[in-house]
Amino acid sequence: MGKKKVMVPVEKLDLSTVKYEPEVIKAPHLTGFMLKLFVTMAEAPVIGSSIMSFLKKQNKMVQMLQNTVIPEAPMFKPEFPPQDAEPSVVTADEEGRPEDRVGSALKCLPHYDPPSCWSADLLPSFQYWKIRDYAHAYRHKIVTPSMVAEKIISVIEECNYHKPPTPLLISFDTEDIRKQAAASTKRFEEGNPLSILDGIFMAIKDDIDCYPHPSKGATSWMHEVRSVKKDAVCVSRARSCGVILIGKANMHELGMGTTGNNPIYGTTRNPHAMERYTGGSSSGPAAIVASGLCSAALGTDGGGSVRIPSSLCGVVGLKTTYGRTSMEGSLCDSGTVEIIGPIASTVEDVILVYAAILGSSPADRICLRPPPPCFPDLTSLENATTLGSLRLGKYSEWFNDVHSTDISDACEDVLNLLSKNHGCETIEIVIPELNEMRTAHIVAIGSETLCSLNADCEDGKGVKLTYDTRTSMALFRSFTASDYVAAQCLRRRLMHHHMEIFKKADVIVTPTTGMTAPKIPPSALKDGETDMQVTGYLMRFILAGNLLGLPAITVPVGYDKQGLPVGLQLIGRPWGEATILRLASAIEELCAKSRKKPASFYDILNIK
Repeated sequence: MGKKKVMVPVEKLDLSTVKYEPEVIKAPHLTGFMLKLFVTMAEAPVIGSSIMSFLKKQNKMVQMLQNTVIPEAPMFKPEFPPQDAEPSVVTADEEGRPEDRVGSALKCLPHYDPPSCWSADLLPSFQYWKIRDYAHAYRHKIVTPSMVAEKIISVIEECNYHKPPTPLLISFDTEDIRKQAAASTKRFEEGNPLSILDGIFMAIKDDIDCYPHPSKGATSWMHEVRSVKKDAVCVSRARSCGVILIGKANMHELGMGTTGNNPIYGTTRNPHAMERYTGGSSSGPAAIVASGLCSAALGTDGGGSVRIPSSLCGVVGLKTTYGRTSMEGSLCDSGTVEIIGPIASTVEDVILVYAAILGSSPADRICLRPPPPCFPDLTSLENATTLGSLRLGKYSEWFNDVHSTDISDACEDVLNLLSKNHGCETIEIVIPELNEMRTAHIVAIGSETLCSLNADCEDGKGVKLTYDTRTSMALFRSFTASDYVAAQCLRRRLMHHHMEIFKKADVIVTPTTGMTAPKIPPSALKDGETDMQVTGYLMRFILAGNLLGLPAITVPVGYDKQGLPVGLQLIGRPWGEATILRLASAIEELCAKSRKKPASFYDILNIK
């Protein structure tokens, strides 16, 4: 039995004594027969608990949760101190019509210059078609939503015959897509589009309800125990703006993985390199956007699940403040770390989709007291001044703790460009207790996941889960009630640390992931894999967004030597979406010329 450690009360911690501790994960990398054997042992009554106890001791979790006195009271869900209003913004009415909010957001975007030529080959560098490009094409009768729908349907059907298969969607209905597109085409013919999002194609992650599709959460059985009778709140808001929903996008089963590996429906491939993972768990949504198939998608983010695949696939992913979007109608609607957020190819498209879906649930409005949502006014004269006044907090030792210096170098270059072009100041910060944050997060999300699945697992559905999900579930079952309370005490400490940082920095900057897209081991395709080292690298920088509920965004900023995308992450103050969106837009502009066309790309709008 180790000696009890007593933590210093959080407000008395001397930051000058804090030393950065690189993350060391001790766990085997398993695929195939060895993974099956490990799961069989981990689920066995006596030996299983011994294995989990050993792994937790090896990774210092037992010491942190059971042999440490944490003086703070628990914080069972994010609690935010009041925040100052953000400058140079336009406020939106979260209780108003989604299409009105989208209209307000549209007025905040820079002047739109229609592409002079509808051939991407003649553009100076690679660019994705934006939502405003589609809207322009529809309004000027260059194409109709029905014409675009046919092209998308043919690509989806063609993907089923790829070698190797590239399963982007778990559920789609061609007649339903055609019906939605015909209704949108008719609105344009009559001159009555519902909003700038009318006729824009979007995919919905398979853990968010989109009627009439089932929500399987990429399992083989969830739709048997949970029926879908209506759209999730965020999907319904998108639909009221005229969005065309193409179906349910592939994902890592139940969101319990960072790679996107899925032996049940097939593993989604990274459009930049087909032999590599997309990242997870929102693998399908990120790949669909990166390959040009849809302008945007909705994902969920409980442990980086929007930001990790967006970064690995070279697109933009927004994780909102906890409670800013309603989770009603998703599989993870009762957790304290998850949000539903948009993935799009550009920051302006993320802003437009965010405007459509935002709005807290009635319960969150009471307990979180969110200030009115707002958008950065990118057209205002003050925009440059507001941008230039931003102080970017960087914890250098953590920032540089990456698999390849290509990642930290690309991110560092952007910070230098922000300083040179806009006057943004980068200041050195220290974030204490990062290893404690990882432990607190896994206990929080693991306990909440187990709670939501327990009844189904007891009912015999647990053995139908994939092997890597079952590995995670075995770990989650080993957590005790006192582990959960200890994790929530750590949550309060970590919130204090971050709120102190935000007194001197406006945004915390990190690479989004500690490595670029990992290779898919061929042995992992049939039965999955567990690789906690890869998970550690992919989740290294993203946990404050989830455990503390802070807003965060990933923006593509370049490529490593293998041509794989690198993302920069911006973490904002609570409710500070406008600030990180403003900074993300500036970063995107600085990096626009270096953007590369993915190896697998569909030029959907350029209909020949």
